[in-house]
Amino acid sequence: MICKSVIAAGVAGFMATVSNAAEEKIVIGVPAWPSAEVTANIISMTLEDKFGAKPELVQRGTLTILNQVGQDTIQIHPEVWLPNLETAMARLEAADAAVHLSPKGVDAAQNICASRETLEQTGVGSVADLADPEIAAQFDSDGDGKGEIWIGAPSWSSTAIEKVRAHSYGYDQTMTLLEMPEAVAMAAVDVAASLGRPIVFYCYAPHHVFKLHDIVTLDEPTYDAAKWKMADRNQDANWIENSMAATAWDQSHFHVGYSASVKDRPEIAGFLDNIAFKPDDIVEMSYAVEVERIPAEDVARAWIEANQERIGEWTK
Repeated sequence: MICKSVIAAGVAGFMATVSNAAEEKIVIGVPAWPSAEVTANIISMTLEDKFGAKPELVQRGTLTILNQVGQDTIQIHPEVWLPNLETAMARLEAADAAVHLSPKGVDAAQNICASRETLEQTGVGSVADLADPEIAAQFDSDGDGKGEIWIGAPSWSSTAIEKVRAHSYGYDQTMTLLEMPEAVAMAAVDVAASLGRPIVFYCYAPHHVFKLHDIVTLDEPTYDAAKWKMADRNQDANWIENSMAATAWDQSHFHVGYSASVKDRPEIAGFLDNIAFKPDDIVEMSYAVEVERIPAEDVARAWIEANQERIGEWTK
């Protein structure tokens, strides 16, 4: 009788723990780029299916998501890009609001790109060339004498860094720095490629644009930590002038980030730590969302269905 009581109590306790874990809030931030929209949905659906959780997806800028993960008002960031968010990560850690990063990241790259035809038409070959008024003028589409370059979406962490890079190289004086949603910018790349017009833009990989068009990266000096300094724009009104980035980006990568409260749920933290997307996965996701116009939720559902074995490995 005692054994049965102990067993019953143990089972009841276990079920209560599972129930409480499922009922606890898990908010997943959704940044404004296509692969993150899909990976956020994959994480959400898996948490619900495998762990009985009831996640909530919220769209925010990437830095806002990161800060709120540090505050535990959002629990998961699906794609924390580094080195983009290193300054913010350090600030959160110093404030005892550290964000935990999964150990299995995706290798990435960030550059300034152009179509191969653009190089042949304009003579541009390096990022520094954009500071040459004669070369920059060849990217002028509105007649103001300055060229245009897309540097990213307003909510991206990379966009602020590209402002610093433009200032460091000097092409903030010869080019208008355009900030707009990625879908709009990629549509402009499509049009330029189809009409044979010159275009130059911020690019990152893995990304489907390299699959669609003959895209090349502009030359620049190899990354040099001594020439790369980022002031915290949340604490320095003159952060652009007090920053420096006159070399190529450092090797980039991105990881799932999650809050301290998630670490208290080892089964969920273990799943997040095991997530291991491949660059080809990311390309396929962005292609499906931006080119095929498939909703991110549907792309995520199809990806899960096609990758049950991998999901099983991540959640075991």
